[in-house]
Amino acid sequence: MIEFRNVGKTYPDGTIAVGDFSLVAPSGKTTVLVGSSGSGKTTLMRMVNRMVTPTSGSVWIDDLDVATVEPVALRRRIGYVMQEAGLLPHRRVIDNIATVPLLNGVKRAQAHAQALELMELVGLDQAMARRYPRQLSGGQQQRVGVARALASDPNILLMDEPFGAVDPIVRAELQTELLRLQRELHKTILFVTHDISEALLLGDQLVILRAGAVTAQVGSALEIVSNPADDFVADFVGLTGERRLQLRRVDGVDIVVDGAGRPLGQVAPS
Repeated sequence: MIEFRNVGKTYPDGTIAVGDFSLVAPSGKTTVLVGSSGSGKTTLMRMVNRMVTPTSGSVWIDDLDVATVEPVALRRRIGYVMQEAGLLPHRRVIDNIATVPLLNGVKRAQAHAQALELMELVGLDQAMARRYPRQLSGGQQQRVGVARALASDPNILLMDEPFGAVDPIVRAELQTELLRLQRELHKTILFVTHDISEALLLGDQLVILRAGAVTAQVGSALEIVSNPADDFVADFVGLTGERRLQLRRVDGVDIVVDGAGRPLGQVAPS
């Protein structure tokens, strides 16, 4: 479990990135922080692994205040996946994945064996183990990034816009892979995105943020779509636009159309 207790972040120039934010991200679930630029979502995420220090309040992992843990030790216990993968360009794939286990004292042979297993887990051919990041596609690099984040078997994964830099087809593939991995591994995932479609797909719990990390609504995708808290949430989710679906009867068949009238599919007979 990750818990934010009245955290705030004000920078020296007076900019308020986070006002007063509280949230519990439950264990074994995916919590998605979703909001536009300036909503404070990445700032909140980086408070968990102490890349950002809150001005006020505290962040807890289970019964541990993260402020009491040495930052490097804390980060080695938390998986972190970023938008551009952040791989070490001069190190082979297998060595990138094995980075944290090696730093934690795991013997190289064991760390490499685990890295090969993780490559299989995230859908990478083990023949790529000896390649360098520059020899991989963007989607393959992101899979390596996920494997590296899992290498120390952390309970918590932080994912900061991890699929934002790849094309839509690869992005859809990576989203599907993440759903599969979560079904198998049951990690506590804190996921940041500005894409509401991605949030609705991946999140067990969605947190829709206004500017300054003001919470607009917290709930499941079904709860938010069926009962948006206000016009801001309805607009953000797209219920006033193309996501507002309707049924139309055409030649005796119920057709689902979007807000622009485009057909999306048929309603299956009951």
